[in-house]
Amino acid sequence: MVKDELNVDVPWEGRAIGLLDLDAFFASVEQLDHPEWRGKPVIVGGDADRRGVVSTASYEARTFGVHSAMPAAQAARLCPDAIWTHGHFDRYREVSNEVMNIILDETPLVEQVSIDEAFFDVTPGRYSRESPVSICRRIQGRVSELGVSCSIGLGVCKSVAKVASEAQKPRGLTVVLPGSEAAFLAPLPVRAMSGIGPATEARLARMGIRTLGALAASSDDMLLSELGTMGPELRARAAGTERAAVGERANPDEAKSVSNERTFASDLTDEQAIRSALDATCAMVARRLRRKGLAGSCVTVRLKKDACTSRTAQARLDEPADDEALISPIAQRLLGQLWHQGMPVRLIGVGVSDFSAPRPTQLGLFDDPEELRRRETMRSLHKTTDALKERFGDEAIAFGRDLRLRASTTNTQPQHKEDA
Repeated sequence: MVKDELNVDVPWEGRAIGLLDLDAFFASVEQLDHPEWRGKPVIVGGDADRRGVVSTASYEARTFGVHSAMPAAQAARLCPDAIWTHGHFDRYREVSNEVMNIILDETPLVEQVSIDEAFFDVTPGRYSRESPVSICRRIQGRVSELGVSCSIGLGVCKSVAKVASEAQKPRGLTVVLPGSEAAFLAPLPVRAMSGIGPATEARLARMGIRTLGALAASSDDMLLSELGTMGPELRARAAGTERAAVGERANPDEAKSVSNERTFASDLTDEQAIRSALDATCAMVARRLRRKGLAGSCVTVRLKKDACTSRTAQARLDEPADDEALISPIAQRLLGQLWHQGMPVRLIGVGVSDFSAPRPTQLGLFDDPEELRRRETMRSLHKTTDALKERFGDEAIAFGRDLRLRASTTNTQPQHKEDA
């Protein structure tokens, strides 16, 4: 049985996993910082005339049909009177960190999955004997005091908590009591569960499976033959029987990768323009690496020639790096594997990962002293420009490649959800 309004002292047996999801987060922070925008439609995203995309829409804008990932031009047609902003990611991260600290006050078992979502384990007896429902209500109250709101799903596992968090947005608390998860999930369409996109939904429909109840009742053998190893995993989640643990005290600053991508207002076809844009994107990633104190050994380049077609290539560096002088040459080499003359480029993305290798601490025996001096000079220059931008803003100083990229991109606010 599922109850949305429960006494805070309701008995709870077994695991208690919550999923906190901040409501229309980017737009909510903008309304918090601009009181005159409250109650009005606000859209955080790129420019409508430059292939921008909606990052987040306030609930006032959603009543017009605007939603995340919608082309900005379409959103502008649906809601012509909306207030638009490119967004302020540093501010969003600041508020996000405050929210995560509120959850950490209740339990060290917190797994942040994106800037606006986190799983947490409040199983009675682990760190508190208090009712999990009471804890969730307290978390919601403290988040509200920050000036933003959240919705929380509570159940016996991550899958149930995730689906429940979507049931009553905004400001919802949906509690799925232990033993009632199958009844809660069964009537829902398969797309209600994360991890089932349009392609998987279509494949399940061809098998006659359209609800989570039907998926839970399917045989593992049939699902394995049709969907591979993913099939039985989806069945367990649809039945509410998966038991994945919540990671302990996840640190959002311990990124698995650092990346950046830019969508262009008009397709790039000129090789010099494409390579210049790639250099500028590498510089953005390098700056973020230095800010985080990270150096990575693996470089990934991603290109999109249209909305549906993307290509990716990857290569390793000889040593961990946080400097565009080392990252860009590898990225340029990878470009040769992905792009050919005449191919339009809609999007360029660069990522750096594998932070496990230690940073070199001494010079190699055969290192070229002149090359080392050149590297140190460039690194000193980059650190100086970093400091100027941190103090005076990104517009304070720029290379020619940065100005060209700035003029050609859509200004869509990146959400950096890949840095998890």
